Amino acid sequence: MSNILIINGHQYYPFSEGKLNSTLVDKAASLLNAKGHNTRIVTMSETIDVEKELENHQWADFVIFQSPINWMGVTWSFKKYMDEVYTAGMGGALCHGDGRHHDSPKENYGMGGTLMNTKYMMSLTFNAPEESFNDETEFFDGKSVDDLLFPMHMNFKFFGMKPMETFACFDVMKNADVENDLKRFEAHINKHF
Repeated sequence: MSNILIINGHQYYPFSEGKLNSTLVDKAASLLNAKGHNTRIVTMSETIDVEKELENHQWADFVIFQSPINWMGVTWSFKKYMDEVYTAGMGGALCHGDGRHHDSPKENYGMGGTLMNTKYMMSLTFNAPEESFNDETEFFDGKSVDDLLFPMHMNFKFFGMKPMETFACFDVMKNADVENDLKRFEAHINKHF
């Protein structure tokens, strides 16, 4: 079976303790382990060992990024993880620099990834209601969740990773439907793994 790295990017705040993100991580691991997959879980509350995280990424056939969206992006602790781990990986563990060669500095930018056989899935939690996306009259001006997370997709593409369908829970603070979200998440995991 496959090796699956699950990264919990939640950052604790008094108004957002991370219970839903932790529950989704635990549910994913439980479902995937029951199917015979090997899983490893990393959380932002742990001390991050950069070399171990590079090894985790090289080990993984799939990476699930579980994160709340804060201020239109991932949490600062998840960003710090990316800054430290992904920058360290540019020496060949995750990519060969930016893919360009000094003889042709205008060619192949972003094509140095070494994780060409790795797929990734983003699983996200939003305070925003689902209706605020994909509608030109709403806050996100007709943009989708994946449009909002375009920089994240580009980070993973930089390493040669291939995207899977994004999963999202919406309106989790003011109008949560956790029971339905967990059912949808289980169906999403079963569809893709």
